[in-house]
Formats: sequence, structure tokens, C-alpha cells
Amino acid sequence: MPPESNSSRTAYLSMESQHPVIIAGGGPVGVVAALALAQQGVAVRVFEAAAHVDESPRASTTHPATLEMLAGLGLLDEVIARGLVARTFQFWDRPSGRMVAEFDHAVLKDDTQCPFVVQCEQHKLAKMGIGRLGRLANAEVCFSTRFVSLEQFDDRVEVVIEGERRETVTGSYLIGADGGRSAVRKALGIEFEGYTWPERFLVLTTSVDFEAERGAGFRSYFSDPDEWANLFKVAGEDGSGLWRVVFPTVPGESDEQVLNDDAVQRRLQKFFPKSGDYPVIHRNIYNVHQRVAAAFRNGRVFLAGDSAHVNNPIGGLGLNCGIHDAIELCGLLTPVIRGEQADDTLSLYDLRRRPINIEYVQQQTIANKKRLEEKDAVAREQNFEFLRQTAADPVAHRNFLLRTSLLESVRNKSAV
Repeated sequence: MPPESNSSRTAYLSMESQHPVIIAGGGPVGVVAALALAQQGVAVRVFEAAAHVDESPRASTTHPATLEMLAGLGLLDEVIARGLVARTFQFWDRPSGRMVAEFDHAVLKDDTQCPFVVQCEQHKLAKMGIGRLGRLANAEVCFSTRFVSLEQFDDRVEVVIEGERRETVTGSYLIGADGGRSAVRKALGIEFEGYTWPERFLVLTTSVDFEAERGAGFRSYFSDPDEWANLFKVAGEDGSGLWRVVFPTVPGESDEQVLNDDAVQRRLQKFFPKSGDYPVIHRNIYNVHQRVAAAFRNGRVFLAGDSAHVNNPIGGLGLNCGIHDAIELCGLLTPVIRGEQADDTLSLYDLRRRPINIEYVQQQTIANKKRLEEKDAVAREQNFEFLRQTAADPVAHRNFLLRTSLLESVRNKSAV
């Protein structure tokens, strides 16, 4: 963690009379928001409904734009050490088994200090941040404590929480980072606009090394009109490496039909045939949504991460955008709390973050899914040709990566 500057200490001392910023949700977005504020001297209190950090397989891809932000919090080295560096990603035609195109983040060496992706599971990031918050006197993280309700006033927000007992806590502002079913968003009556895909996604985790056996990269996308797939490598808890395979399921299939051992083995063997059964470390099935909150701010309350937007995971953009929410919001809040900026600058949060999510995350993840599941043979070949030509042209290659890495979205926010 970067050393606390004299200006940060002075800011903290000058804000002793301020109510802390309350954060509902102790996942990676809430924790990053807390750390971004606390390192600048702002008092924070984080309330997480669960008893501990959720370690189930979820987001893991951390893009260059996000890595730059984590570097600013002093987390980059630890994220790299606990994850896997993935410089490239690939598109494959699954039926033929041929790789269509490969994109290399090294092309961005003059655009970013982090010309690579890191595959670091989100629960690791949350734990890193919580560990650092635990060493800061102006930060508190409470598990098994859920948000219940809120009431806003001109100078504060009163939040009812329930842990060992029900109580009311006072904050200067409230950040709702409590997930797609956000109780904060519901308490504000903000609509979650969008839709749910008819098919669910199945995630299977195995120790089989697809790079050694099949030549697949750490991030590989397989186009198939019958059953597309995504393949990712993560470090795992011991660093030995695990592979996650993501498949769509047939609408109407029950959990048992999808998750039973025979069905899981058939699907994996169809993906890459091998002798003997696949060792399956974890299996999960979940609904997939494309939704954006109608507003990201209501008075002294803000929504960030999944509370504000959810999307299909193809491209690994959801968590990254959530971290960008947290960093931008805290960059706006800190000078307002210090009295250096007027309250009305906070309107920039909704004005910037909501359109950015729609343009760079919603539209892009929908396009990613359509590209992988395309059934028309002519359209599929056109997609492949576009990817081949883009990868072969240095200028187009760079521009493609600037967009998919979210560096373009960070640059364009200043236009608002």
C-alpha cells in the first residue's frame, strides 16, 4: 500500500467531524470503494450481509484499465502475484477446431503501464482490500450485517442495519454495492431496466490443462452455432492452476439435468475428447441478465457494480466496470467531503457511468454473445474474417484492444 501522505493525514484530521461514508456490500466493488476513500483520509464503514467473502467461482478477468486503477491503490503487485498474467486472448471456430485470431495486449505497450490482463479471482481481490482496510484506523468492515432501509436528509443519510442487533447508523453518503439483487436499489425504488436471457450459463471447473493438451490460451472464446463455449485459466488457491469452461444450457432444462455427473462428462468430452473422466472441481449454473439501473444516484445514495448494472460475462467486463464505478465515484466524493468541490459535481457520476456502461459493457457483451452463437454460415465467416483482418492490421488491432480493455471508456469519460 502506498504510504499515507501528509495531505491525506491532514484531510483525515480535518474531517473528524464528518460522518463516515457507508458502503453496503463487501465484495470487490464495495471493498475497492472503501479503500479508495480510506486511503485519502475519508472514514468508511462497510456492511456485508454474508458471514465471509464468497469464494465461489465468479469473475476473474482484470483488464489493463482496471489494473491501472488497482496500481493506484497499491494492489497491483499482489494481484499479479495471486493471479495469472494473460497477455493474449483467442477466438476459435469450435466445429473445425481452428483458431481464427489471436489478440496481444503487448500492442498497448505505449498506451498503458499494464499491457496485459491478469486472471485473478474476485474473492482474492476482495480479501486483499479487506486486509488493507484492517490496517487503517478510519475503516471498518462488518460481516453478517445486512442493509435494511435508509432515510435521507440534507446533510446525512440514516441507514438501518441488522447484525447481532438492529440499529441505525449515520453516514455522510451511502454507496450501494450489494449486488444484482441490491436492497439499496430496491429501497430507492430505482428500476433495473433490461432483460434476462432465456438460456442459463453453466460453469465447470477442472484441473485438466487445456494449454498443454489442446494449445488453448488462458482466455479462449469458441464460436459454435450449436453450443459456443468460453475457456479461462485461473490460478486457484494454491497457484497450480484451474480451468473454467462456460457453456449455454437449453432453456427449460432442470438443474439436475444439467449438473448430474453423466451430463457434465458428456459436455466436457464433446468439448475436448480425452481418455477417462474429467476431474470436476466445481460446477454451477446461473441466470444471465442484461440490466442497467434507471439512475446510478439518488441524493446522497449511489449505486456501483452489480447493484447498478449486470451483463453476460463474455468478455469479462462486468466486474471491471464495477471497479471503475468505485474509483470514479470516490474521486468525486473525496473533494466534496473535504469541501474542495461543490455538491453538484456529484451529478457527473450518473452522467458518466450510466452511458459508459451501456456503450462499453451492455452493447459489447451482447455483441460478443451474438458473435459466438451465430448460426448463419455466411455471417459466421464474415465474423471470422473481421477478426482475422483486425488482428492482422496493427492500427485496427490496437483500436480493438483499446475498446475491449476499457481503456477507451476511461479516456472518453472526460468528454462528459
